[in-house]
Amino acid sequence: MLQNKHHAPVWHGQPIVLVGLMGVGKSTVGRRLAARLDLPFVDADSEIEAAAGMSIADIFERFGEEYFRDGERRVIARLIDGTPKVIATGGGAFINEETRTLILDQALAVWLNANPRILADRVRRRDTRPLLRGRDPGEVLTALAQTRNPFYALAPIHVSSQQAPHEATVAAIIKALGLPLNGEPVPNSENE
Repeated sequence: MLQNKHHAPVWHGQPIVLVGLMGVGKSTVGRRLAARLDLPFVDADSEIEAAAGMSIADIFERFGEEYFRDGERRVIARLIDGTPKVIATGGGAFINEETRTLILDQALAVWLNANPRILADRVRRRDTRPLLRGRDPGEVLTALAQTRNPFYALAPIHVSSQQAPHEATVAAIIKALGLPLNGEPVPNSENE
């Protein structure tokens, strides 16, 4: 379920940034992870919508993907302020070299990975994703996985998001962070 390039505890209080394809559960898992760690949760897409005063779909439609990615980069840079929190990013955020470099340098990236077929089943329920409008989700997600997975793989922690309860994914992330799972207090990074 998880691949962790580190064997010792890896989390030292920096922001935890969830990356991966759309539909993998970054927002849902992120909220639950933040609650388990008693940290603030921030959804970068929600922050982008608040800053722009419009939905991501509207931003894409009116201004295009390049404009959206620039705004996304600026919002994520603002969110990664050195304080402990969990941040869910949009599926394309980590593909942007400047955003990816910032995340890898100043936060701890966790790649939530899932089979594109599983993701296609999850995203078919909503028509809010600009890259899927009028297209077959399975085909789009398979193509996106081929293009984006090599970038996501640069994250130091890889966790597989399967057809299991979100709590299983949260537990895998906590374990990969080197934190206790059994309700013990989380070590304070300032005291390490």
